[in-house]
Amino acid sequence: QVQLVESGGGLVQPGGSLRLSCAVIGSIFSIYDMGWYRQAPGKQRELVARITSGGSTNYADSVKGRFTISRDNAKNTVYLQMNNLKPEDTAVYYCNAKIISNSGTLRNDWGQGTQVTVSS
Repeated sequence: QVQLVESGGGLVQPGGSLRLSCAVIGSIFSIYDMGWYRQAPGKQRELVARITSGGSTNYADSVKGRFTISRDNAKNTVYLQMNNLKPEDTAVYYCNAKIISNSGTLRNDWGQGTQVTVSS
């Protein structure tokens, strides 16, 4: 069994910062791509940032220069540092990981989501 456990969401004022964490727990052989997506009310889920096992990253244009994705392979954890937050960043943020389990199964797993609200 594999779980993605997220933490770090909350309420922050515009211009503030938050750091999201997502730990992959369970029977894992390897993790390659990891990423963060978000979904605002009435909108489709969208990519925020992704990072490969080798550390290559890509970002949505709307967050470039403000958000930084990183990962700790030893801890099977991915992070999203969010700076200069704007009200339009308000959404539920979901962690995603592409995993090969110990049984050899290729998986595409999601976290439960964590709410980020940017408001004064």
